[in-house]
Amino acid sequence: MTEKKIRVLIAKPGLDGHDRGAKVVSRALRDAGMEVIYTGLRRTPEEIVQAAVQEDVDLIGLSLLSGAHNTLFPRITKLLREQGAGDVMVIAGGIIPQQDVEGLKSEGVAEVFLPGTSTEEIVEWIHKNIQPPSDRPISP
Repeated sequence: MTEKKIRVLIAKPGLDGHDRGAKVVSRALRDAGMEVIYTGLRRTPEEIVQAAVQEDVDLIGLSLLSGAHNTLFPRITKLLREQGAGDVMVIAGGIIPQQDVEGLKSEGVAEVFLPGTSTEEIVEWIHKNIQPPSDRPISP
């Protein structure tokens, strides 16, 4: 019997045009057995939340290098709650100053991965903190 997979949406909000890190993380999550949907560059918070709801994901991974994390990440968590998807966990990574981490967590970001975090650490955190819903059809 095939086990149910964790579904992850990886997104690049805002005007940030650098996605190498997001692609590396996407591949690592896929290689760890997760279903990964990558939204591509320059997505609005509304587009990210709409995709997460439509794809019935367990987790959104946000990657941002532009410095707009204190604006964009809380907007995404707020929209998730407004859409009735507040149970979708949000994690973030990129160039985020340590002093901003607690503020982001207070706005609903479950974890922030700073530069230098290994993909293994991210995979381990997800496996520890996310369980795929039992009512989702089994993935092949």
